[in-house]
Amino acid sequence: MKLYKSFATVGGLTLLSRVLGFVRDILAAAVLGTGFVADAFFVAFRFPNLFRRLFGEGAFNSAFIPLFAGKLEGEGAPQARVFAEEAMAGLVFVLVLLSAICMISMPWLMHLLAPGFADTPEKYDLAVLLTQITFPYLLCMSLVALLSGVLNTFGKFVESSSVSIVLNLVLAAAMLLSIGLGYRNEPAAGFIQAWGVFIAGFLQLALLAWGIRRAGFPMSLRWPRWTPNMKRLVTLGIPGIIAGGITQLNIVIGTVIASLQDGAVSHLYYADRIYELPLAIVGIAIGVVLLPEMSRHLRAGNDAAVMDSQNRSLEFAMLLTVPAAVALAVIPHSIVSVLYERGAFTALDTPNTANALAIFALGLPAFVLIKVFSPAYFAREDTKTPMRYAVISLTANTLGSIALFFLFRHLGMMPHLGIAVATTLGGWMNATMLWLGLRRLKHFTIDARLRKSLPLILLSSVIMGLALLAGAHLLSPWLGAQHSFVVRAGALGLLIAFGMVVYFAVAHISGAFRFGGLKAAMRRGGS
Repeated sequence: MKLYKSFATVGGLTLLSRVLGFVRDILAAAVLGTGFVADAFFVAFRFPNLFRRLFGEGAFNSAFIPLFAGKLEGEGAPQARVFAEEAMAGLVFVLVLLSAICMISMPWLMHLLAPGFADTPEKYDLAVLLTQITFPYLLCMSLVALLSGVLNTFGKFVESSSVSIVLNLVLAAAMLLSIGLGYRNEPAAGFIQAWGVFIAGFLQLALLAWGIRRAGFPMSLRWPRWTPNMKRLVTLGIPGIIAGGITQLNIVIGTVIASLQDGAVSHLYYADRIYELPLAIVGIAIGVVLLPEMSRHLRAGNDAAVMDSQNRSLEFAMLLTVPAAVALAVIPHSIVSVLYERGAFTALDTPNTANALAIFALGLPAFVLIKVFSPAYFAREDTKTPMRYAVISLTANTLGSIALFFLFRHLGMMPHLGIAVATTLGGWMNATMLWLGLRRLKHFTIDARLRKSLPLILLSSVIMGLALLAGAHLLSPWLGAQHSFVVRAGALGLLIAFGMVVYFAVAHISGAFRFGGLKAAMRRGGS
């Protein structure tokens, strides 16, 4: 089916991006480590990167795509182009103004973004300067998101799924430049990274502008006007951004609280980057593809196709996400040690990051389920209901993060792990509310195929987890820090490959997954 082929396109490019992202993070761990420069840069990158995630990974398009698709199908390409250009003009006007205000007020705004930095003036001042440099990235990513929404509506996913590849290549090059100049764990390295973010934003925007011209849908910048179309977009868009970006908002809240503990921002960042690999490959692929797919079926009145798209998306998501979550939860120390433990990232940093990764992994299926369930609301132009659920879970996560952070500190435990626990519980709360809401409205019903496959997926994942534990024990002599990176990476790669073979073999034998069925679906998608 075409849905699987689109998932494969977006997921494959996202996988390439995340592999390059790992290269970038391996270099970052070696260059920046977990010191004050790393904390300052990660906060500086977190805020504009939040908007990249909110806009670039589906939240903005939750409002834009249904309206744009309606214009395209109901009024034709000329009116759809007018609507897209009006939206682009409004975004540019608002975000240029917002960026100017935030960059000027950053010395005061940083008290909200990282209140714990105020106790260390050197860290605080560096974070302010780096954030001012990276802030224009926000404008670039907002425009990238809009152009991506246009391309995705036409069924073109290559350019929009490749923008992160550009970012990772530029930042990896910036890390290598730091190494070449001899800057490690010092402010100069942070400045090089910040300017890398700045440059990457404009390169990403250029890629999407080229993709729009290549698709035969050129757009020009208009003078912003408050039209009925823009009023409708804003009415749907603000709740959609809050609802669609709940995972990233949770992470930002965690970053704010983590600034109260030295090194915690960096530990959470490195853990977040690992568990986001499966989240990006599966969750973002589904979020990007499913919304335009459902919007088209709803406008055609094909309710059966809508329900089938949701069931197959959920099945695909759990088939890949549940085993990934189990793997990250059972061998986090091996993964973190091999990927990061070198240079400025010491053996003392490994357990702090690995334990956070294990906790985040338990919430991974929930974060992906949010990506599966949200489009069912957005495609019906209902952004307020998921926004309400998002606000409830966001409030619970905020209060839980604060309470658990200080509780863990009082108990002598690593305080940042309390933030990871609250983030995971908040994700499950949001996913559960979305599912119950769809069931109550009769917009989603689990079909017989999905009821059969879900328990088998869980069983296959548990067996794989046990196999990974045994494999990690056998390979432990080659995973130790005394060996070279090549030896350790080879042992980790062998362990992961072993786990994948066990999982898919058990899944195939049990009937949770059939290779022949997937091949047939992909062939139908290409025909």
